[in-house]
Amino acid sequence: MLSTEPAKRRDLLLSLIFLVLTVALVFLPTGYEAHIDAQAVQCKGHILATEDADVVQFGLVRTGVQTVEIELLDGPFAGKTVRGHNQLLGKMEMDKFFAPGDTALVVITRDENGQIAHVNPVDHYRLGLELVLFGLFAALLLAFGGLTGAKALLSFAFSALAIWKILIPAFLNGINPVLVSLGVVTLLTACIIFLVGGVTRKGMTAFLGAMLGVGTACVLALVFTDLFRLHGAIKPFAESLLYTGYGHLDLRRIFVAAVFIGSCGAMMDLAMDVAASIEEVARSMPGATRRQLLGAGLRVGRAVVGTMTTTLLFAYSGGYIALLMMFMAQGVPLSNLFNLIYVAAEILNTLVGSFGLVAVAPFTALVGAFLFGSKKSAAQAEPAPRAA
Repeated sequence: MLSTEPAKRRDLLLSLIFLVLTVALVFLPTGYEAHIDAQAVQCKGHILATEDADVVQFGLVRTGVQTVEIELLDGPFAGKTVRGHNQLLGKMEMDKFFAPGDTALVVITRDENGQIAHVNPVDHYRLGLELVLFGLFAALLLAFGGLTGAKALLSFAFSALAIWKILIPAFLNGINPVLVSLGVVTLLTACIIFLVGGVTRKGMTAFLGAMLGVGTACVLALVFTDLFRLHGAIKPFAESLLYTGYGHLDLRRIFVAAVFIGSCGAMMDLAMDVAASIEEVARSMPGATRRQLLGAGLRVGRAVVGTMTTTLLFAYSGGYIALLMMFMAQGVPLSNLFNLIYVAAEILNTLVGSFGLVAVAPFTALVGAFLFGSKKSAAQAEPAPRAA
């Protein structure tokens, strides 16, 4: 019991450090706060009535302007009834259509006198439901995981804030996307693995194995992105970003960064699985050699990799189901489909991420065998037979 006290103190200290860092990230400025319109006010609104006379419908697509009457529910103008205009672009993935009784997120633009100048019903109000869903997720995590669940929740919050407060501003500032992403991924991998797995040999094994896999995926992404002649503008809203004053950004390297960022979570899972299995074998077989632990780690890695590789396939293909349906419905040949730039980009995403994922298993097994194993050979490890 006494031997566990230093480990508990290290875990507590690490948790406190990341808690402080998480709070610090909440208040860390991104440098882009000045871009927010100071005259704009966000509030919640109740749709009282709509006027659809100027809306033209072509099948499922609507264009034109929908006029809405809104009762403001909070903010400095709470209780007032205002009229706003919902511009319909004819794009179902971007348009929203209101009906009486709906609740909307409304942006009020004020004039120089502080009065209402313009009313924009942005979309249906979902923030409350999102908070409820996150609360249910946190409650389940805490109920099932206990202290480990609390540390996992802390790592979740820290990761989300690090991406928003560090990674995204660095990209916008034109800093090398690959180097920044590697730095942030290293920080987040350390946070998640050491918070959940502890500052132990198991944690170090999982961390080093995951980072070796991330490095492999990074190198492959750099090489094959150029060979595939891919540019980062294939990602949604990337071209719009260029037109809003950020033409200096290297979208190709941002695409490369997105490839290994998207797969690092699965790599951490696999690395922790292999590291935990090696630790258990080392506990049950004191004095096990490095060769024995390496073999155990590789066997577990083979079993897990068989299912983990399809994880990325499901994750990436799930977002393109409608696209695949459209090509099949139009009879587009598979050769044409696979050669399209945005399909090739997802193939690169899936295969490079999966390659790094598969590489994690032997990397982690090698590191774990070295950290947990005995230097003795298998023959030396066996007890000598007693003399008669």
